[in-house]
Amino acid sequence: MNILQRNNVVVKGKGSELMMFAHGFGCDQNMWRYVYPAFEEDYKVVLFDNVGAGASDLSAFVPEKYEQLDGYADDIIEILQCLQPGPAIFVGHSVSALIGMIAAQKSPDLFKSLILVGPSPCYINDGDYIGGFTRPQIEELLTSLDENHLGWSNAMAPAIMGNPDREELGAELANSFCRTDPGIAKHFARTTFLSDRRDLLPAVNIPTLILQCSEDVIAPETVGDYMHQQISGSKLVNMKATGHCPNLSAPQETIDSITAFLS
Repeated sequence: MNILQRNNVVVKGKGSELMMFAHGFGCDQNMWRYVYPAFEEDYKVVLFDNVGAGASDLSAFVPEKYEQLDGYADDIIEILQCLQPGPAIFVGHSVSALIGMIAAQKSPDLFKSLILVGPSPCYINDGDYIGGFTRPQIEELLTSLDENHLGWSNAMAPAIMGNPDREELGAELANSFCRTDPGIAKHFARTTFLSDRRDLLPAVNIPTLILQCSEDVIAPETVGDYMHQQISGSKLVNMKATGHCPNLSAPQETIDSITAFLS
């Protein structure tokens, strides 16, 4: 199988240093369209779709492989090995932030730094750890998705986007959710929301930026603070942007935060 075709890999930009953008649950590479052009002059920008999303090869979706986030991390490693220009700057949104950390642990030579946008290592509250949801709430969320994919998408997307005064943003996210194959979306949601990889954080030893949004129902500020404490030497930026998708709702602030970190 052609790896680059499998993940609908697109390479842009004039630079030699590689900068990879990874999208979150229910989305595709198009979610970075307001951000990545700012880096084309200085970097070789890599965009891709996780298997099951966007224009990826749906026939490549093997449930057993993607039962854990490691399956998606292995895909990222394979893409980077195909391109192989040297260590990459990895920019991951939401669950892909965690996927990127897994990939960096598996193949540290392929990663120069991590930029984590709205990340969470665990969505479920556990003792003193506040992930944002109780286990029953997550189970209810997954059951709702199983029973009514379109209804779940239209109800959840505006809450996740978190900009009620900009209805078009919530509508775009809902449309993105609805375009995703329902069976794959349900599988990926279970993999995403039941994952707990807090064990990874102390082992991260490359420059790491955490971009934490305000009023994020998916990854609350307690999670950003926790990750900052656990990842030695990490930089935490509390953004003015609200909601879970600053790449759409606040692209300039996202660009400025990334640029300042890389500088």
